[in-house]
Parts: sequence; structure tokens; C-alpha cells
Amino acid sequence: MNTPSPARRLTKQRQIILEKLRAVTSHPTADEVYDMVRKDLPKISLGTVYRNLEVLNADGHIQIIRAPGGQKRFDADTSPHHHVVCIHCGAVGDVFNVKDNPVDQTRMMSDFTILGQTTFFYGICPQCQPKSVPNAPRGIS
Repeated sequence: MNTPSPARRLTKQRQIILEKLRAVTSHPTADEVYDMVRKDLPKISLGTVYRNLEVLNADGHIQIIRAPGGQKRFDADTSPHHHVVCIHCGAVGDVFNVKDNPVDQTRMMSDFTILGQTTFFYGICPQCQPKSVPNAPRGIS
């Protein structure tokens, strides 16, 4: 979770990036967002997309998904939820309404100021299931 900074102007570029992210649930990488945005803004650079994704995150419009071992992905759904990651292809999906929320317990057991919490579940997505072996890689439990 991020704490929004003072709101900045939602430029045309930021608005289009945000619209493209809101239109998908695939949690695209910056490169994938760049490919989506270029259809409307053919002269936009990858660096501009990266910078605007960071600004949109800082302003609380989107969240950055940093799954261990994977690329940064971006999510326009900023509501509290968790994510599931495919151990084969890296696809990311949303998981809502998980009842076990350890935030209060963590607040009591640490001297950290807790700003938010996310959990990553690992599995095999429907596209990879037919070609997969049900053994998880080492380090995932």
C-alpha cells in the first residue's frame, strides 16, 4: 500500500495510462503498459511510461505489485486485496475477501508503523496447468 502524495495534475499521458490499466485485470508490466498506451500515444517513450506509472502510484491511483522473483506489475485496483502468482509464467491474479488479516497482530508485535499489507499466493494458472507437474519449486511454501 502506498500513502498518496499531494495530488498532481492528471496529464493526458497519465489519464491514458490510467484508463488502459483500469481496462485490464492482468497486472501488466511497464513494457505491456507501454505497448497498450502507444496505440493512443504513438510518440510516447518507455521512460515516460515508467515515470508516469511511478507518479500514478505515488498519488494513490494505482499500486505496484512486486512479486518476489518477478518484474514489477501494475494494478489499477487499489482496494485491499491479495495476489496469486503463477510459478510457471508469472501471471498475476487478484484474490479478494481473504479473512485472515495479520495487520493488527503485526502492529502489536513490532515497533513498525504498518502502512498496508499484501500477501502473495503461489500456484499454477489455468493456462499452465495442462503442461505442468504439480511440484512447487524450492523456496515456495
